[in-house]
Amino acid sequence: MIVGLLLIAYYFCLPRKLFVTPTSYVVEDSNGELLSAAIANDGQWRFPGDKDVPEKFAACITTYEDKRFYHHWGVDPIAMGRAVKQNIGGRKVVSGGSTITMQVIRLYRNKPRNLWQKMVETLMATRLEFRYSKKTILSLYAANAPFGGNVVGLEAASWRYYGRKPSQLSWGEMAALAVLPNSPALVHPGRNRNTLLNKRNALLEKLREAGKLDSTACALAKLEPIPDEPLALPQLAPHLLDLFRQQQRGKDGDTRVRSSLDGPLQRNVTDILARHHVGFRANGINNAAAIVLDVETGNALAYVGNVYSPTNNELESYVDVIQGIA
Repeated sequence: MIVGLLLIAYYFCLPRKLFVTPTSYVVEDSNGELLSAAIANDGQWRFPGDKDVPEKFAACITTYEDKRFYHHWGVDPIAMGRAVKQNIGGRKVVSGGSTITMQVIRLYRNKPRNLWQKMVETLMATRLEFRYSKKTILSLYAANAPFGGNVVGLEAASWRYYGRKPSQLSWGEMAALAVLPNSPALVHPGRNRNTLLNKRNALLEKLREAGKLDSTACALAKLEPIPDEPLALPQLAPHLLDLFRQQQRGKDGDTRVRSSLDGPLQRNVTDILARHHVGFRANGINNAAAIVLDVETGNALAYVGNVYSPTNNELESYVDVIQGIA
């Protein structure tokens, strides 16, 4: 009976959904390219999780954090033994020996780091391995790991530090991001740049030694600059983003939407409207909007609710003129 109760407790030790933190509202065009995004309700840039983790990030993070990730069941006895030996020898915590799976549990629980919590993480990590595939565990880590400041998750970090989606990052860029979750406060882009550079280059060397990167690619990656201050995210469809937020308010569901908009057309219409707005303002007209529809399907191909200039209060550019006349 006791064994049965313990097995039941083990089975139910994880909730159905690990992470329930708020995520950023994200609007993409018809091809999945980012048009606009808004910070999450808790003040973090945290994009909704993506099931597909770029191969470069998977290679970087497993090489840096958990080189036997694909061969253990949530706990790596070799890494754990090495960590114990180092901690005893150094008479302080030098290494934790945590696997990526254990770090996912730690991110979910957000508890103080001590021996008891490590034991709990170890147990729950094995349960997580039985529930999810390695690919899913990596995606959970990539979506919820801290990347410095108020940036959480690989996708948000990619946009904030490089202005591109993760799949477009180079080896040098991906390696720089991969070392951040290990010390997000210490190694922050814009500060301690030499520390970040050294950690990035050390990871590139490990990738070369593991045969995941050849010597030429490694040397070239080391020449790439490291990120500086965070970048502003694209705001090509701010009024459509606000409309999406209003429609989703109070609902449980994905905060990412793939629209029918054509990205290049959206940019062109926005630019055309901005140029004409110079003449409009000379005639006392502060607002202008445009919507382009596909005649056959009725889908919106471009949606510019107003000339967007949030720093100019006189324009009231936050008003969606299209919705006002709809």
